[in-house]
Amino acid sequence: MSRFLAEKQDAPLILTLELEQSVQDWAQSMRDHHFPQDRNIVPAHVTIFHALPAEYADILLTHLIRARQAPCVTIEAPFLLGRGVAYRVISPEIKAVREEISGLVPPERCTAQDRAPWHPHLTIQNKVSPQKARELLKHLSQGYEPVKTHGAALRLWRYLGGPWKLLVRAPFMLRGDS
Repeated sequence: MSRFLAEKQDAPLILTLELEQSVQDWAQSMRDHHFPQDRNIVPAHVTIFHALPAEYADILLTHLIRARQAPCVTIEAPFLLGRGVAYRVISPEIKAVREEISGLVPPERCTAQDRAPWHPHLTIQNKVSPQKARELLKHLSQGYEPVKTHGAALRLWRYLGGPWKLLVRAPFMLRGDS
């Protein structure tokens, strides 16, 4: 049995995108500033899958560690989540990775959320009043310019009922590496 399956065998797996360091630091700073402190228990991230079945950990690991070029990512204008704010994320390359991984897990083993159309985003505020969220959206939207960046890594996590445990960080190759 793999070391990934030995602990909390049935706990779902979460796959996220980590951004290049300067943008990841900015996203974390935004999250630290705007997310309720008692709910800010995971690092800033773009969720690719919310709850993959744990029994696919080894298959996922094998797929994730393949060499890949760092994907281009654009962080678009912020939008309202209802009780929070997030930035839209555009990356055809990460969308392709998501589609590849979708082929590794039978659809009937995925949650409805993971079978639904994917709308990648970077949440920087959640679980606040709708008014507070609207105020932050108005503030962040003023003069916002899209940010062009790259992905730094894929991260596979185990959900532990609140906090997450990092199982593997699979870095991308820098552009121009072979």
